[in-house]
Amino acid sequence: MIIGVPKEIKNNERRVSLIPFGVEELVKDGHKVIIETNAGLGSGFDDQSYVKYGAIIVNSPEEVFAQAELIVKVKEPQKSEYSLIKKNQIVFTYFHFAAEKELLMAMIKSEAIAVAYETVQDNDGKLPLLIPMSEVAGRLSIINGAKCLESNMGGKGKLISGVSGVEAANVLVIGGGIVGSNAAKLASGLGANVYILDINHDNLRYLDDTMPSNVQTIYSNKHTLIELLPKIDLLIGAVLVVGAKAPKIIDRKLLSIMQPGSVVVDVSVDQGGCIETTKPTTHEKPTFVEENIIHYCVSNMPGAVPYTSTIALCNATFRYVKEIANRGFDSFKTNTSLLKGLNIYKGKITHEAVAKCFNLKYINPLNLL
Repeated sequence: MIIGVPKEIKNNERRVSLIPFGVEELVKDGHKVIIETNAGLGSGFDDQSYVKYGAIIVNSPEEVFAQAELIVKVKEPQKSEYSLIKKNQIVFTYFHFAAEKELLMAMIKSEAIAVAYETVQDNDGKLPLLIPMSEVAGRLSIINGAKCLESNMGGKGKLISGVSGVEAANVLVIGGGIVGSNAAKLASGLGANVYILDINHDNLRYLDDTMPSNVQTIYSNKHTLIELLPKIDLLIGAVLVVGAKAPKIIDRKLLSIMQPGSVVVDVSVDQGGCIETTKPTTHEKPTFVEENIIHYCVSNMPGAVPYTSTIALCNATFRYVKEIANRGFDSFKTNTSLLKGLNIYKGKITHEAVAKCFNLKYINPLNLL
């Protein structure tokens, strides 16, 4: 199979979807790997490091898309890439269709095969290709949130850790999954007072057993939010419903009871956000203000640390890239995890949650393969 790796073009996105080790393995298996020039440079991998292991370097995304049977990316195709995607071409990347109908319709129109990292799911319900970036995003949410609390960023001027004789910041994490637990872990390590909310009792018990003493686990409901929000300095949105839009846990009225200069970081922005006022921002212009609250809603947060993020992502995705390359469409028939990642197949929506988001028709992928 011919595997193509275009350079990422989303704002300040420097990750790459394949590292030299992966190229070597794919070439050994008899595949051809085409990489756009400088695709890996932002993550620390120059063209020569790919050529060394058998990759072919080309000068434009047009050449990559024109030749490749399997496109491997990091972020969703951008508008300038829509027309490059071919019928029957497999595109394997983060799509987050629930947050962007235009992208969904473009992929349907292309009659390509869209396999979404974020919905690949194992038999235990875990999301192996979302986990590594959720770990990164959860930790970055605290780092960036703490920075936004500084007065020069518009925040209330509170140090997240406090100092001797001065109280630490209060951090509220909504959602106790991978993002939320990593956010709580880092915030607690910095000395903040941390509250983590969830509606899964088993998860709350687990977090209560494993988190340090400055983390309090609380069952999530509106009354709890009304009680907590006026004293919260940093709010982390970490809610996920696989393949679907994130529910709006914090509406504008709830947000308004927070103190001016407080900060929200909505990591759920990729799936539409769990805060009513959320709208996607970029690394170039990461924040905006609503209800006197600083909002940090960068939709590709891990892109700020491309070396770490690229290696963590490729460590997780490569086994699936290799399987698709070796077995083609048959990989979806026998690998249930990959089948759950199949969102669009030749113009048909094959993920139920994605179809429900827009009241469109869902087709069971097994009826198409």
